[in-house]
Amino acid sequence: MSGASQIIEGIEPGSELWGVVYALDRFGFTLLDTRISVWTVIIALAVLVAALLLARLTIKIACWLIGKIHGLEPGQRLLAQKLVSIAVWTLTFLLTIDLLGIDLTALAVFSGAFGLALGFGLQKTFGNLLAGIILLMDRSIKPGDVIAVNDGITNTVGQVKKIGLRAVSVTTRDKKEYLIPNENLMINQVENWSFSSRDVRIRVPLTVAPNADLEIAERLMIEAARDTPRVLPVPPPAAWLMEIHEAGATFEIRVWINDPEEGLASVRSDVLKRVWKLFLEHGVELPNRAQRDLDLRETAALRELIAAIREGRAST
Repeated sequence: MSGASQIIEGIEPGSELWGVVYALDRFGFTLLDTRISVWTVIIALAVLVAALLLARLTIKIACWLIGKIHGLEPGQRLLAQKLVSIAVWTLTFLLTIDLLGIDLTALAVFSGAFGLALGFGLQKTFGNLLAGIILLMDRSIKPGDVIAVNDGITNTVGQVKKIGLRAVSVTTRDKKEYLIPNENLMINQVENWSFSSRDVRIRVPLTVAPNADLEIAERLMIEAARDTPRVLPVPPPAAWLMEIHEAGATFEIRVWINDPEEGLASVRSDVLKRVWKLFLEHGVELPNRAQRDLDLRETAALRELIAAIREGRAST
């Protein structure tokens, strides 16, 4: 810290300040031709604090100026702000080292091992940093997008609130905020529901009873879906017959929305409640899974069983 020690030489000898500085500088030691004392530590802390405050102020002003530039998309604006932040912090680090007078060549003995350890330790950090820059440059994920991230274990669905240098902030409908590392968005499967269009199709399965009139049931399903507030009129709602089985006929109601950030479950619930009301008004029945009709074919064994039951009742 030779730069900090030079401040002592610039103070007039015999003054009160010189006495204080001299007293503080007495408590220290010399390491590799570098004087380290209480005074140099105070100077170093003062320089660091000033550098941090100046860097933060510079970044805020730069981000404010970038925000005033018209014609930039949110992703481009965010990318410019991140690049300015990186440049300011890098320049601040170099200037701080120069002001403190730290001779990095004096640490050449330890620089190799320290650099290797730092490289392994910050490997993920630099990976996330580069991944975040790539995401902002190709604009595949932007703040405000609704995405679904599948990491092989869980499927997280939410709205992107912020793309940081290390992670992307995703807020779900439960108001839970997940910080997903940028690198995970590069290597895992990601569904972006609002990348090229905000229109999302929702499928609502529904089964009606075997004796239900399928044409009436289909008409009522489409009517219920059309009257649901968040459902788009174009493309129009549709109801498709998907399967016929012993429990009844299974339909799939398909509707479109353009506000996926408001959730999907509420749309399904509204559609089903309206379908339920219309079915009750028009007498369309749903399957009664607790009731089963048995059709027994008449055989010799069945006739013998019936005769035995009758004889048992007659004897009692």
